Amino acid sequence: MHQKRFILFCDLLDQEDLIQSYENYHIKIPEAIEASIKEAGIISMEIFRAGNRMAMEIIAKEEFSFEIKAQMDHDNPEVIAWEKLMSTFQQPIPVAQTNEKWVIGKQIFKL
Repeated sequence: MHQKRFILFCDLLDQEDLIQSYENYHIKIPEAIEASIKEAGIISMEIFRAGNRMAMEIIAKEEFSFEIKAQMDHDNPEVIAWEKLMSTFQQPIPVAQTNEKWVIGKQIFKL
């Protein structure tokens, strides 16, 4: 099975209490959110944090697309509510485009 790998970046609001709350929400995400991630073709998702900067690694099936995932999310009230809640903790990185929260990174080196 062929897979795709993506690394995305997003910032948290730089307030320790908000950062801790965000991490607490991710100890065990709601089952509906986990199901929506898997149904979109995502095999693995991990988030890392350094200060208020986050990096997310997504491993997805070959047929995965962010456009299809966005449409699925648009039609899912539980995902909409989750994303609205998460947005209270997050802010786009400086290079983000308008209405872009998680920015896909460009690979510049591989060994």
